[in-house]
Amino acid sequence: MSEETTPVVEDVLEDVVVEAAPVQEIDPVAALTGDLQRLQAEYANYRKRVERDRAVASEVAVASVLSELLATLDDIDRASQHGELTGGFKAVADQLTSLTNRFGLERYGTEGEPFDPQIHEALMHDTSADVAVPTASKILQPGFKYRERILRPARVAVTDPAE
Repeated sequence: MSEETTPVVEDVLEDVVVEAAPVQEIDPVAALTGDLQRLQAEYANYRKRVERDRAVASEVAVASVLSELLATLDDIDRASQHGELTGGFKAVADQLTSLTNRFGLERYGTEGEPFDPQIHEALMHDTSADVAVPTASKILQPGFKYRERILRPARVAVTDPAE
């Protein structure tokens, strides 16, 4: 039985035509040039990513330091409001305020501006017929932001329109 199947298998093998893939000649200069261009593109992308990561790390570090200074700035503001900011301490306070402004720390929150829950934190609530939209009627503690990042929302009393 095995002798009968063997000739059939050999006949089938002879009928199979093996087609070779066309031989492509690859220019070694073109191949090396392509590799070089890919490596240059990868390196350029790496440099951009590293520069972007450094900028973000720097921004986060500055924001962290400025966040820690907010309590001190609040104390300086309260001392100034009570008239206790005099002499050498006033000069130091002015320098600290100037320095934080130079770094990009911005104080925000004014009475009468529309209430925005993205930048305000409502601590008190009232209603009045004098307002048409929810309004920050009193600033209890100013907000601070560094560039587009909110370090602390403004804490406000909100007045809603009377129904």
